Amino acid sequence: MTTLLADDLFRFYHVGDEETRALRGVSLHVQSGELVAIMGPSGSGKSTLLACLAGLDDPDGGHVEVSGQRLTRRPEAERARLRGRKVGVLLQAENLMPHLSVLENVLLPMRLAGTVDATFAQALLAQVGLSERHQHLPGQLSGGELARAGLAVALAAKPDLLLADEPTAEVDTGTEARLFEVLDAFRTRGGAVLISTHSPALAARADRVLHLKDGILNG
Repeated sequence: MTTLLADDLFRFYHVGDEETRALRGVSLHVQSGELVAIMGPSGSGKSTLLACLAGLDDPDGGHVEVSGQRLTRRPEAERARLRGRKVGVLLQAENLMPHLSVLENVLLPMRLAGTVDATFAQALLAQVGLSERHQHLPGQLSGGELARAGLAVALAAKPDLLLADEPTAEVDTGTEARLFEVLDAFRTRGGAVLISTHSPALAARADRVLHLKDGILNG
């Protein structure tokens, strides 16, 4: 089953007379249970691509479908509802609300999706090794703990698709290994994963590796 489909995406940015072609005809798909890694140099368009795939930004051309539902060129409220039900997003930073505890952060996307499951929230925190830190605020966590908590938040509403931007960039090897375990468990349940990464170790675990350079994607 195709969980994510992106067809011929273009994204341009303009500053004065200067035009940056961030995405130039990018097409890709991710199947249920599949992990696809996107690699490329800084400035190649990886973060722009993930933003378009998540519905956080609208491409200037092309379209995105998640689980058969069109995400692009919809009102923001519709994109947010679809994202809340179908897409988990893990950014490089600011994945947690600073005034909420770790557990409250995990419960928040469940509440927004209308599917609060406290037992599953606790199980997710155990899976990422944060059971004993569930009442702590984000400001009390280390960088590795923040990464693990952010992953738990992204998976809280049981999405069909996980989009992750450099999830292992600032973590040690132990944290990286635990993140791998969580991703593998998500895929076993049928989840689809698309990750932007510079990590050879993470790319080696992917089913496919795609390369993005100057806004152009190659297999």
